[in-house]
Amino acid sequence: MTAVARTMGMTRAERRVQTRQRIIGVVYLLISVAMVIGFGISVAADASSSFGLTAPTAPIAVPNLVVPSATTAYLLAGVVAFAGAVQLTRGFGARWAAVMGLVAFAFVAAFLTWVAAGQSMNLTGLLETTVQRSVPIAFGAMSGVLCERAGVVNIAIEGMLLSGAFVSAVVTSAFDNPWLGMLSAIVIGGMLAALLAVLAIRYRVDQIIAGFFINILVTGLTAFLSVRLLQPFQQELNTPERLGPIAIPFLSDIPILGPVLFRHNIFVYLLFGLIIVIHLGLYYTRWGLRVRAVGEHPKAADTVGIDVYWVRYSNVIMGGMVAGLGGAFFTIGSTGGFEREMTAGRGFIGLAAMIFGGWNPIGGFLAALVFGFADAIQSRLSILSIAIPSEFLLMVPYIVTIIVVAGLVGRARAPAADGKPYVKE
Repeated sequence: MTAVARTMGMTRAERRVQTRQRIIGVVYLLISVAMVIGFGISVAADASSSFGLTAPTAPIAVPNLVVPSATTAYLLAGVVAFAGAVQLTRGFGARWAAVMGLVAFAFVAAFLTWVAAGQSMNLTGLLETTVQRSVPIAFGAMSGVLCERAGVVNIAIEGMLLSGAFVSAVVTSAFDNPWLGMLSAIVIGGMLAALLAVLAIRYRVDQIIAGFFINILVTGLTAFLSVRLLQPFQQELNTPERLGPIAIPFLSDIPILGPVLFRHNIFVYLLFGLIIVIHLGLYYTRWGLRVRAVGEHPKAADTVGIDVYWVRYSNVIMGGMVAGLGGAFFTIGSTGGFEREMTAGRGFIGLAAMIFGGWNPIGGFLAALVFGFADAIQSRLSILSIAIPSEFLLMVPYIVTIIVVAGLVGRARAPAADGKPYVKE
């Protein structure tokens, strides 16, 4: 009777939170059942999984990690089932994100154990690939943080990445200078961002529509120029020099962490530096306080003398420059040539990483690693003898994006003035 009375006394918002809590708890329990059936029962009882912890060029060898496949899957499924039971009964409150991360980690660990059952998988190489695949996503997330913290939604990150990839390939090939190509990518990203800023801030065009307009413009223009310009002059305009990895002395020799974090090209190190600068700037400087004020309450910011328009213009343009730099990674930092629509939705995944990371630079980078891992695992599984259709493997990064964004519905809080045009009185 008391429970019924308590339920009847709940507000609509409280009942909605309770319903969501129960749904998530049931989902966790279903995941644990799927882990038992898919990753535990399906493997031989005496099978073991071996994970390599040493990169091929590492000077220090680390013994492989060998675990019993079925037992490990059962233990991890038990962890997820326990999380589901607690979620159903009382919930985790503010710790929901950490618990969701724990459940995701347990599921992925059980999946990798199942994949490596009876064979070996180089875990260090997988993590190294994860960092590489997360780079353009993280640049997109940083671009989104800069824009949306100032109150402007930047859907055009995809187009800015693509334009940066195209221009950097052409300029690097034409002048045989990857640094000039990198600079040109930054410039074109800033120019597209300036167009977005004029449409969204000056003319108050719907920011989503303005962003999609830029995406469509860049997609069509790069496709046209690729056919008319790059294909006839492939050798002259689409063979850019690729920037190789730079091993940081001493740090790159650390077992496991060395190859994963300190043996990459300049884009990865620029990304690390950018994350630190944006985080410190947003939360520990006067500039960051003004940006966050404009994103939360532009009218109050204007009242105390902050130029709202200038803050929004400058942040959007800086965000575009960051996205353009991320686009250059595709051509002069990774593949060594431009292909039509080669960004493949990484700009939109970067926005999802920004939301998952709570509009925070560090959180956005950690979320980008999640998506980068999904991308890395699908490429690694495609070369292993796993009975999963290749079409499904290609869907993995996008499925993870949908699951993450769906799990954040009603929980993620954007800056209060995000996407809202400001009219100075």
